[in-house]
Amino acid sequence: MTIFSHHRAAAAAVLLSFLPGPSAARLAAATDKPQAPHVVHSPTGTTEVGLLNGTPYRIDVPEGWNHSLVIFYHGYAEHPTSFNIADRVIDQQQVFLDRHFAIAQSAYSQTGWALQQAFPETETLRRYFAKAYDAPQDTYAVGLSMGGLLVSITLELNPKPYLGGLDVCGSVGPTSESFERRFALRAAFDHYFPDMLPPLLATPPFFDDSPAQQDKLLAALHANPPAAAALRGLMALHTDADVAHDISYFTYVVGDMQRRSGGNPFDNRNFVYTGANPSSSAADYELNDKVRRYAASPQARAYLTRYYTPSGHLGRPMLAVHTVYDPIVPVWSVALYNHIVESAGAAQNLVQQYVDRDGHCNLTNQQIGSAFDELQRWTHNGLRPTPGLLK
Repeated sequence: MTIFSHHRAAAAAVLLSFLPGPSAARLAAATDKPQAPHVVHSPTGTTEVGLLNGTPYRIDVPEGWNHSLVIFYHGYAEHPTSFNIADRVIDQQQVFLDRHFAIAQSAYSQTGWALQQAFPETETLRRYFAKAYDAPQDTYAVGLSMGGLLVSITLELNPKPYLGGLDVCGSVGPTSESFERRFALRAAFDHYFPDMLPPLLATPPFFDDSPAQQDKLLAALHANPPAAAALRGLMALHTDADVAHDISYFTYVVGDMQRRSGGNPFDNRNFVYTGANPSSSAADYELNDKVRRYAASPQARAYLTRYYTPSGHLGRPMLAVHTVYDPIVPVWSVALYNHIVESAGAAQNLVQQYVDRDGHCNLTNQQIGSAFDELQRWTHNGLRPTPGLLK
């Protein structure tokens, strides 16, 4: 048996063990009836909202449904997601309804880096949809940001129900890579601006990642141009506003992961800082010598690794589309995931494209629709998209 087929043989067990305890029970109860479903029929189609095992969900079936389904994964949320039957879907989802696909989406039972909850709860929703609305002919996974990572997780661990996946601005690759980088950069901020933010090992619950907090950080950056320039270089960011936003956001997500893992899962002792000054290494020498170093808790580190370190064994085609400049999820994360997929022998199932735009998930509806059309041609006709610029 090859390594690849061995991975496939173990996939069912991984699917059920991805979450211990109640999560496995929720997945096993996938065919349970929803609690208090609210269904509205209109000339444009059918919308249903309700609770599945206590988790909010929404289903939209357009008039003229093509009997195919998009499972939609939303991204990282600092506040609970809710669904109102009277609300329209967000613009980035409308492109799928316009193509006569139904959309099913879970709110996830927890906020933050909710991979542990989102993956099985969305599988529960997929199974419920197949029972309530008839099994779809084709099913695709689509996700933005953290949802893009959930697309890759789905196609690695549970590919059989799907034809393929569209990852939009996804934080794919090992969680440890992206989160540890964020932790290390927060430590660098503390070196230049000591005592402005809570200690890295004691981030308070529900840290105030608000515009007011970001304005406070931005004012400090403006007051210290050399330190601001160093941070822009280290973080590969264009503006002080991007630095302020990211440092506030990184503080929130570090605290989120520390609470989830029951300790500190991050270690910057082997992190070498570079880029503080593009014309001289002196600033890097000074930062590396003086920045505070932290060790990870082994138990917490194990949680970080579990949720999630990709295998690269993509079982279905995945098209990943990213902006060239993304201040939150750098585009190099997709390149790193590509190396993992190549090493796993699944390179034929991954294509990366980009758009000439700035910002996190800042693709137009037309671009998302074009990418989805390319994915369909790939899965139905074998026309593999051309890597590079999304046309």
